[in-house]
Amino acid sequence: MRRCSLSLLSALRRRQIRGSLDLMGIIEILGLAGSLSLLSGWRFYLTIFATGLAMHFDIVPLPENLQMLDVLANPWVLGISALGAVAEFFADKIAWLDSIWDGLHTLIRPVGGALLALAVVDSADPTWQVIAFLLGGGAALASHATKASARAAVNTSPEPLSNVVVSTVEDVATGGLLVLAFANPLAALLIALTLLALAIWGLWAGYRAFRRVFPKPVAEPKAD
Repeated sequence: MRRCSLSLLSALRRRQIRGSLDLMGIIEILGLAGSLSLLSGWRFYLTIFATGLAMHFDIVPLPENLQMLDVLANPWVLGISALGAVAEFFADKIAWLDSIWDGLHTLIRPVGGALLALAVVDSADPTWQVIAFLLGGGAALASHATKASARAAVNTSPEPLSNVVVSTVEDVATGGLLVLAFANPLAALLIALTLLALAIWGLWAGYRAFRRVFPKPVAEPKAD
């Protein structure tokens, strides 16, 4: 009887551990998907290129559930994303040309972020795929809108180096956050939540700045 009880407790313990690991895996995958989506709203081509390059040289060993991202290590994908990253690097540092570039990528970045999130999630579960696609696209759109709004505000500054400084900070931040997200999957969730909070705050701050520059017209009282 005692041996049977110990076996039952051991089985329950193993099931609890397995459930905890499964939950941790889901959290890590969602965090990584969210990080890639949000970062693609800043630097879409750099996100694709850096991820594919790390996979190509086995710097980032992916678990089995993320092996579908190996397509990013394809030489054609690496070449095209490298050209896009170089073009974006220079275009993003020229005042108003960066805003034109952002405008052209208003559709590309959210769709790309959604597809990145979709690739990370297990393809055997359609429900999670739909959730990842919608959340990934929304996250990429939010970070893209925040970036575009902030850069448009920076472009109004008469100081010529402001645009270069802000763009360089975005480059370094994107590269560092990508490395951190892949090196420590648990940190990916914190990165995603932090970036999402910054994106929401940036959109609100941009809206308030827009209202200060273009206030609502005050209706004049009608003369009797």
